[in-house]
Amino acid sequence: MKNFIFFLAFLFFNTVGFSQETKVTYDESLAKSLNADEYGMKKYVFCLLKSGSNTTASKEETKKLFEGHMANINKLAEEGKLVVAGPFMKNDRNYRGIYVFNVETVEEAKKLVETDPAIKANLLEAELTPWYCTAALQETVKIHDKIAKTKM
Repeated sequence: MKNFIFFLAFLFFNTVGFSQETKVTYDESLAKSLNADEYGMKKYVFCLLKSGSNTTASKEETKKLFEGHMANINKLAEEGKLVVAGPFMKNDRNYRGIYVFNVETVEEAKKLVETDPAIKANLLEAELTPWYCTAALQETVKIHDKIAKTKM
């Protein structure tokens, strides 16, 4: 009988705990400023960067092209067109990095990819896919600027 009472008390407290309403902290003006839909999500284009077909570029040429690649990343981020970019660590799939473009269509993203010197020179190849994710992802660049001690 004692175990049964403890069991009922356990069920009661768990039911009460799970039935509590969570506080909604919806910020309509923020959602609108980020073009969020009713779920707080929006469309992006995900870009997988792979090793390109150009394997004959000299070290000096490659260095110059990747300097342009980094400058282009910074330019697109400042314009709000690129919300995430970063390299992969060494891997056996020829994956080099990713971009997440703050555009709604692959066609828009193709135009942005064409501004990357390393892609134009075929050192990198871009694979583009529509993607649906939190609209808050756009805030990443602002937050990153606050935590990066040294700029790339």
